[in-house]
Amino acid sequence: MNARAWQCQSLLIGYPDAQLRDRAGLLAEAAATLPTPVGDPLLRFLDHLRSTPAGQLEADYVATFDHRKRCCLFLTYYGAGDTRKRGMALLEMKQQYMAAGLALTDEELPDHLSVVLEYAAIQPAEGLDLLLTHRAGLELLRLALHDAHSPWADVLNSVSATLPALAGDQRTAVARLAAQGPPAEQVGLAPFGPQFEGARS
Repeated sequence: MNARAWQCQSLLIGYPDAQLRDRAGLLAEAAATLPTPVGDPLLRFLDHLRSTPAGQLEADYVATFDHRKRCCLFLTYYGAGDTRKRGMALLEMKQQYMAAGLALTDEELPDHLSVVLEYAAIQPAEGLDLLLTHRAGLELLRLALHDAHSPWADVLNSVSATLPALAGDQRTAVARLAAQGPPAEQVGLAPFGPQFEGARS
């Protein structure tokens, strides 16, 4: 069940091009088979996808994910920032994907949420571990999208609903990242601090 959810989420967090819009009906059928906490947010997002003009949808995507550091889709950024440590993390993820038969193009970075979810759909156990490794970043992204009143917040709500409830140490990790931001980018995530107390998994 999670593998199907992660495949849908992987597509829906990607750029909303014509191919994705053409798949909206099939994705809605798949989302309708998922448990309510996972499927309903995807159905809400798909309603938005189908009712919004293509140009506006694409512009909103760029404004949300390309122009806001707090809405970064590259998960290693939250923990490593733009440091050498992030380069090593990217290399390890790419090698992990290659071992599972997931080949990336030169344009794709392995820590992009869409790619991570695609890997999780192919290798559910290992993919779950990877998502949990980056749980703090996922939660910060989800909070940022809610703060921005973004329709993509529903996709992150769905991702979060496939994961275990946040444990105490995970909440601490989210709070720490919210307060400090990633290395070498201390300012970017500071506004998350006050909102964290209301976060849910």
